Amino acid sequence: MTDMTPLAEADPTLAAMIAKDADRQRSNLQLIASENFVSRAMMQASGSVLANKYSEGYPGRRYYEGCAVIDEIESLAIDRAKSLFGADHVNVQPHSGSQANMAAYLAVLEPGDTILGMRLDQGGHLTHGSPVNFSGQLFNFVAYGLDDETEQIDFDNVRAIAHEHKPKMIIAGYSAYSRLIDWSQFRAIADEVGALLLVDAAHIIGLIAGGAHPSPVPYADIITATTHKALRGPRGGLIMCRDEHAEVIDKAVFPYAQGGPINHQIAGKALCFKQAATPEFSTYAHQVVRNASVLADAMAGAGARIVSGGTDNHMFLTDLRSIDEDLTGMEAASFLDEMGITLNRNSIPSDPRSAFVTSGVRIGTPSVTTAGMKQEQMVTLGNAIVELLRKRNEPTTLQHLRARVAELAAEFPAYPVDFVGYV
Repeated sequence: MTDMTPLAEADPTLAAMIAKDADRQRSNLQLIASENFVSRAMMQASGSVLANKYSEGYPGRRYYEGCAVIDEIESLAIDRAKSLFGADHVNVQPHSGSQANMAAYLAVLEPGDTILGMRLDQGGHLTHGSPVNFSGQLFNFVAYGLDDETEQIDFDNVRAIAHEHKPKMIIAGYSAYSRLIDWSQFRAIADEVGALLLVDAAHIIGLIAGGAHPSPVPYADIITATTHKALRGPRGGLIMCRDEHAEVIDKAVFPYAQGGPINHQIAGKALCFKQAATPEFSTYAHQVVRNASVLADAMAGAGARIVSGGTDNHMFLTDLRSIDEDLTGMEAASFLDEMGITLNRNSIPSDPRSAFVTSGVRIGTPSVTTAGMKQEQMVTLGNAIVELLRKRNEPTTLQHLRARVAELAAEFPAYPVDFVGYV
């Protein structure tokens, strides 16, 4: 018989480590824009016996026997995603957002083709042309940036670069951009130069699902996304596309870029899409945006400079030089984590420091919103962050502020105190 020994008995060392991180998630305020807290049901789906099954191929076209139920689950996830987003075709097999981007590029482009995406130091992603990433090594990336004054997308610049380089693909969607994205302008530019439009919606897909950000589906040829950020699902990727690209997208995911799908994560995706279709999730998505806006305004009111002047989505960047010219993102993120606030360092536009050190931090509200926080808590939190950074060398003040952060975390815990981190 299969060993049914509980984890705490089978491996108490590992169980204690998981419980330790559950306590960290509970006791720190989680402000990393790409993270969230999944439900108990999501943990059960993602930790199910579906982990046992190998199922290369697609529903009705598998290379293994015993996949009838797997076919039903994957088809359920696909149907729910198509309904949720209004997409022609959906592939739920990508293991991550990076894998989704790789498959999307390889499906419709040839190595060496030109792709136009945002500069990495102004909000683009690693897979948008970094020279250390497959994208930058396989394709010829050219970059557009932000307007120097507004720190928002300069569409005149995008258009000029597109006409100069005639890319085969234009990418919209970013990992560190806080404003609404005008999909129609990107569509128009792509049509002018005969390019495909790919939207990397990894960060904002949950807001799109909840109606808190305009949908790119009517405009994009291909949309890639993740399911584990504001969408509040399991770790994994997703590709949506128009019918005309369906066959090449599927072939690019399997067998070109990946082997067998992770079936227990696909089950989690099916649950995720069901949850995201509810009125409660729409309320959540809009609250995420409200919280981010209030948090940014609170920090600005306390003297911090917010990149682009604010946010329209779930995140924003703070220029730490407005608090202390010598303060780096690396130092600030490490210090705030010790104080009970977890976020990440991030380059700001025209950052004089390296991408490893940075002059900014990225702040996001999906997790604290899941924990139940609203505008009142964002004001408290925004003031606390700025004051902590400004008075980081004053032990007495820090003790008081750390206690305030701990009280806030205790009032809005990610999980119940007795939850050990696994089901």
